[in-house]
Amino acid sequence: AQNVPNSDWEKKVTEYFKEKLKENNATNWVPSLNDVPVHYLKPNSLVKFRCMVQDMFDPEFYMGVYETVDPNTNARVLHFGKYRDVAECGPQQEIDLNSSQTVTSERQTFYCVPVPGESAWVKEIVLNPQFYAYISASQARVSPSTSYTPSRHKRSYEEDEDMDLHPSKQKEQHMGNSHCSGGDIHGCVEPKRLETEASAGHHLISPNCSPPLDLNFPLPGEKGPACLVKVYESWDSFKVNDVLEVYGILSVDPVLSIVNNEERDNSALDPMECMDTAEEQRVHSPPASLVPRIHVILAQKLQHINPLLPACLNEEESKTFVSNFMSELSPVRAELLGFLTHALLGDSLAAEYLILHLISTVYARRDVLPLGKFTVNLSGCPRNSIFTEHIYRIIQQLVPASYRLQMTIENMNHSRFIPHKDYTANRLVSGVLQLASNTSLVVDETQLEQGQLDTTGVHNVTALGNLITWQKVDYDFNYHQMEFPCNINVLITSEGRSLLPSDCQVHLQPQIIPPNMEEYMNSLLTAVLPSVLNKFRIYLSLLRLLDYSISDEVTKAVEEDFVEMRKNDPESITADDLHRTLLVARFLSLSAGQTTLSRERWLRAKQLEAFRKARLQQQKCVNGNEL
Repeated sequence: AQNVPNSDWEKKVTEYFKEKLKENNATNWVPSLNDVPVHYLKPNSLVKFRCMVQDMFDPEFYMGVYETVDPNTNARVLHFGKYRDVAECGPQQEIDLNSSQTVTSERQTFYCVPVPGESAWVKEIVLNPQFYAYISASQARVSPSTSYTPSRHKRSYEEDEDMDLHPSKQKEQHMGNSHCSGGDIHGCVEPKRLETEASAGHHLISPNCSPPLDLNFPLPGEKGPACLVKVYESWDSFKVNDVLEVYGILSVDPVLSIVNNEERDNSALDPMECMDTAEEQRVHSPPASLVPRIHVILAQKLQHINPLLPACLNEEESKTFVSNFMSELSPVRAELLGFLTHALLGDSLAAEYLILHLISTVYARRDVLPLGKFTVNLSGCPRNSIFTEHIYRIIQQLVPASYRLQMTIENMNHSRFIPHKDYTANRLVSGVLQLASNTSLVVDETQLEQGQLDTTGVHNVTALGNLITWQKVDYDFNYHQMEFPCNINVLITSEGRSLLPSDCQVHLQPQIIPPNMEEYMNSLLTAVLPSVLNKFRIYLSLLRLLDYSISDEVTKAVEEDFVEMRKNDPESITADDLHRTLLVARFLSLSAGQTTLSRERWLRAKQLEAFRKARLQQQKCVNGNEL
C-alpha cells in the first residue's frame, strides 16, 4: 500500500524477512510443516518446510497488481496478488479486469515432498532439541517445536455439509481467483479428516468423485504433507531432487476448492475455455487442505539434512563448531569402529570398510565417470536371517536418510523404480530411485529366491546397476529417456558375490555367533548413549563435506609405488586396483580428519586392501568357483 507499483517493495519484503530470521535463532520459532499438522497452523502465516523437489509444474500467471472498484461509490483500491492464491476483494467490491494498473506476473510451482527416507532421529531432534542439549543451540541447526494450539475452530460435519451445499457463503468474501489453474476439487473438507482419512473424506463429500489423490511419494509408506511450493524469483537455480528449506506464506484457503471446482465444471461446458485435462487439473490443483500451498519468501538449497550440524559450514560460527569437533575426532572414530565391529559380529575389517562407505560421496564427474562413489558388497551374510534387517536398522540410526530395498522377485517385478512422465496428468510419477543426494540405499540380496524376472523386473535391475555404476537414473519420458545424475551410497548385503556391480566386495567373517541375534542387535543400540550416537551422526555427515587433496609429492610417490607393485605381481595388480586403493586412502584419510593424503595413510590403505583380497581368495578356495 505504501509503495507505487513497479518500485522495489518486493525486494524490501525479502530483505525484511531475511534480516528478521537472523535474529536470536528466529528460524527455530517458525512453525514447520514437517512437524506440525496443517490444521494447527494459521492460514496466511509464515511457515517453513524441509523438502525435496519431486516435480516442477509449468509456470503460472497471476495478477501481481490489480484494482477493485465499488460499483456504488466508484471508489478504487489497489491490491497486490503476490504471496496469495485468491484475490482479495470485499463484499461490495469487484475486480476491474480492464484497469490500466493491472500487472500480470509469473511464478513457478514445485511439487515438493518430505525428504524420502528421512530417519526418525532427524525428526525427533528437530522436535525435541532440549533432549539433545549437549550441543548448544548456536552451533547446531536444531529447530525446537513450539506448543501449538489449534488456530482454527474445527467445523462440525453439519457445517461441512452446509458449506458444500451452499458454496456461495464462502464465495461472497472472495470474488476472484488470482491464478490461472483449475482443478478437480471436492468442496472444502475439514483438514484433520483429510489428513487421517483422505479417501474416506472424499467419499463423505461426493459418492461420484474421482479416486483419492496419490501424493506421489517416491518411497512406499512415507508420511507427511506434500506441498505446492510457489517460487517468485531465481527458480532456475533449483532442479528436481534438490533438497530445500523454504520459508513462506501458508495458503490453505478453502475457497480454492470451490473456485477450482467451478472452473472444472465450466470448462466441461466449453472445452475451448481450458486445455487442461480433468486429470491434470486434479493433480495440479489438489485440495489445499490435503496439499497446502507455500508462497516462498526465502528458499535455500541444503548441503545436508543433519540437524546436529550447522546448515552452512562456511559461516564463522560453523567453522568454530567444525574445529571443536575435529579436535575430538580420534576417540569418536575409535568408538564408532568398535560399535560397528560389534554390529558386524566382531569383524573389524568389515567395520573399517563400512565407515569408509558411509563417508563416501561423489565429489566430481569426469565425462560420465562419477568420482568418489564407493559401493560396498558385504557378502557372507546369513541367508533369510534377521541379521541384514538389523544392520539396516543400525545404519538408519547413523545417517539422516536411508532406504532398505529388499531384492525379492516380487519386488523387482512389481515395484516402480524409475520415475516416468504421465502426459495425461502432466506430472512426473515418482519411483523408488528418486532419492535425495547422500541417501543410503541398502540393497538386501539375501532375500532373493529362484524365479523369473519379467520385463519390469529386468528394467528395474538394469536401473539399479546403472545407479551403482554411473550414479545416474534414466527417467522415462515415454518418447525418450532423460538422465538425472545422483549421489546415492549403495550398500549391498548378499550371501555370495552380488549379482549387481560394486566397487568393493568385503566378505564377512563373524567372530561371534550370538545365540539370539534379535536380542544381541537390540542390546547394541540400547547400550549406546544418545550423546555418543549423536557424535557418530555428526562424524559421518561432517566428513562427507570436507575438501580433500593430494600433493604433487605424494602423487609421485604413489605412482612409483604402483609401478613397483605391478613389477612384483603383474597378473593381479590392475588400474582398477590403483583406483580402488586411492579411494580407500582418500576415505581413510578423511575418516581420521586429514584432508590430504600422507604416506602413512597410503600404506594403511594398501594393507586393508591386501587383507580384504586375501579373505576373498581364502573364500574362493573354500567354495570353489563361487567368486
